[in-house]
Amino acid sequence: MMRSLYAGVSGLRNHQIRMDVIGNNISNVNTTGFKKGRVNFHDMISQTLQGAARPNERVGGVNPKQVGLGMQVASIDTIFNQGSLQTTGVKSDVAIQGEGFFILSDGDVDLYTRAGAFAIDQNGTLVNPANGMRVQGWTAQTADGMTFINTSATTGDLVIPIGRKDPAQATSSVFAASNLDKRTPVIPPGASQQEIAQGTHTVTKEIYDAFGGTHQLRIDYTKIDGSPNQWLATVSINADSDSPIQPTVEVGGLQGGDNTYVVEFDNFGALRQASNGAGGLDADGNLTIDVTFLVPETSIPVDPTTGLAQAPAAQTIMVDIGGIGSMDESTTQFTSESTNKLVRQDGYGLGYLEDYRIDQSGTITGIYSNGTNRAIGQLGLASFVNPGGLEKAGENNYVVTINSGDALIDPPGAAGKGKILAGTLEMSNVDLAEQFTDMIVTQRGFQANSRTIQTSDQMLQEVLTLKR
Repeated sequence: MMRSLYAGVSGLRNHQIRMDVIGNNISNVNTTGFKKGRVNFHDMISQTLQGAARPNERVGGVNPKQVGLGMQVASIDTIFNQGSLQTTGVKSDVAIQGEGFFILSDGDVDLYTRAGAFAIDQNGTLVNPANGMRVQGWTAQTADGMTFINTSATTGDLVIPIGRKDPAQATSSVFAASNLDKRTPVIPPGASQQEIAQGTHTVTKEIYDAFGGTHQLRIDYTKIDGSPNQWLATVSINADSDSPIQPTVEVGGLQGGDNTYVVEFDNFGALRQASNGAGGLDADGNLTIDVTFLVPETSIPVDPTTGLAQAPAAQTIMVDIGGIGSMDESTTQFTSESTNKLVRQDGYGLGYLEDYRIDQSGTITGIYSNGTNRAIGQLGLASFVNPGGLEKAGENNYVVTINSGDALIDPPGAAGKGKILAGTLEMSNVDLAEQFTDMIVTQRGFQANSRTIQTSDQMLQEVLTLKR
């Protein structure tokens, strides 16, 4: 009879634990990134009153007789199902759609979370503003003018330095494309201004020197008399200013005597070759012309030791006019209106980091005032062989245990990791309807166990009154 009392007590105690977990789930129904808990029960050890007996030639077998001694909590599991996603519009808010955890550091240990309500602190560090823990990832590096992110390296703090300067970069290449009209007339000797304008196609592009100064690159195309497929290109810098610059032009490694070069097309309108008066010839692959000029002294800083402007610096720009025989993104000659232009150049002036964006791969792209966009860093995500083995550390964080496995860190979208959604937060995966149903079942279980105790007590009372 005492067994039923203790069985009822174990039922009360463990149903209370289940109610505690349900209450915690409900209290965190609006907690960002919260993962609900689930309680599983199993029976306790049973007392054997009679063991089993095997059958023999006279009688059959006998089953064991056992009395259970109650129940206990088998496990309290954390359910890592995906929570619903809520759009916030805050660019530093990020959510994971799929597997993985954000990595946070308190300076000594790494913690893991699904809650991506981040912000930038005074130093530009991406942090969890609730506790100051720093978000981990990879910082972009620059080598040979190329920006890249080494995701094989150890993760570190991510810094988004709003207001940081982006140094000026001199223009090193310009790309020319589109069409020159085959019908363009040759400019006759002593031509009028109108005839010169009709026979000339002019393209211009703003370029930059190493100090961020701007200059106007200009190329004038004119048909060569007696050569229907050849055009003379005349290059100038700041032609419309008070101090125009005549650059030197190099083709095929040879520098011409002036600032011109010749572009030649085949009979099908595609590029054939480029050349200059010094015998320089380029007839292989993409046709390129090197234009070299001296940067004006107004763009040169003053030498602090002498107070005078430093010597003018030479700047070389490669003009790419397209591939031989190519029609796409190349200079062509067809009987159609001249549309040739200098499409793009790679220089820019001094800028400041004004804004940033986070894409699905977790890459943080800085937006600068000079029009450039450059990768700043990339968020890292961690996954575990057994995420259920993680231990809750409070504040939406988890820590590694001996049963979770080590953190497997990769960029978003790699090795089974989910993708990043910026301006979005993952909400709790608690289902209130499910929790209220579990609450009713738990309450009934608690009540039933209390009735067991009451009934056992009444039976004990009857035993105590037998003497009367």
